[in-house]
Amino acid sequence: MLRLSALYRYPLKSGKGEPLQQIGLDRLGVDGDRRWMLVDEASGRFLTQRAVAKMSQLSALWNSTGGLTLSSPGHTALDVALPGDDGLRGVTIWRDTLRVPDAGDAAAAWVSAFIGKPTRLVHMPLERARFTESGYGQDDDQVGFADGYPLLLIGQASLDDLCARIGRPMQMLRFRPNLVIEGAEAFAEDGWKRLRIGDVEFRVVKPCSRCILTTIDPQTGERSPDREPFATLEAYRKTEKGAMFGQNLVNDGIGRLEIGMPVTVLE
Repeated sequence: MLRLSALYRYPLKSGKGEPLQQIGLDRLGVDGDRRWMLVDEASGRFLTQRAVAKMSQLSALWNSTGGLTLSSPGHTALDVALPGDDGLRGVTIWRDTLRVPDAGDAAAAWVSAFIGKPTRLVHMPLERARFTESGYGQDDDQVGFADGYPLLLIGQASLDDLCARIGRPMQMLRFRPNLVIEGAEAFAEDGWKRLRIGDVEFRVVKPCSRCILTTIDPQTGERSPDREPFATLEAYRKTEKGAMFGQNLVNDGIGRLEIGMPVTVLE
């Protein structure tokens, strides 16, 4: 039987992952997932672990006021309030340019000290969400600050297969999924089109092309000197569009997910 075996949320794009036992879904995927982002103060361009590997050591967790608590070794924790629309900042993420609320100067000072250059923290309200890439999914599908789609699914057997080829274990968090499914054969998810978990249905819209970010150890922030697991993915999972691992999903509807829920492949 297929079951949901792990759930993750990443409140800050490219920040630490947060394992969950249960969580709600809104129309942008997991509640609170990648709704905050760091941007270069001068250009407004987004920052990720691809260029700033130590972002893997930056914890950003939702707090009781609806804002964010930033923390990292060597830095005093800071509570950041949920910003309103009175201070919008122009930002660029991939090919999208948009205006979103800025979290203020105190947050900017904290993240600038962490990053080592002038940086701003911005927030994505539901009403300012981006549209997903045209040509995949539906025209009205939307996403927060995730690279392209609301959700990422990986089969546990797929990771097991990859680790066996590498010859050592690799943490699932290197691949930053939201949903992990167990009980299927390795890469069974490549053939899925629709599935249901609990009361929520999901569309599988596009394989996920992986990058050098997978070589960063989420525990230490250090890059693998042998470029694993990316090197092995390129050796046996490479297509003309990249080395694929995991599937991007869109949820059709809202609801709640909990580890252990059965998963039904509908198509």
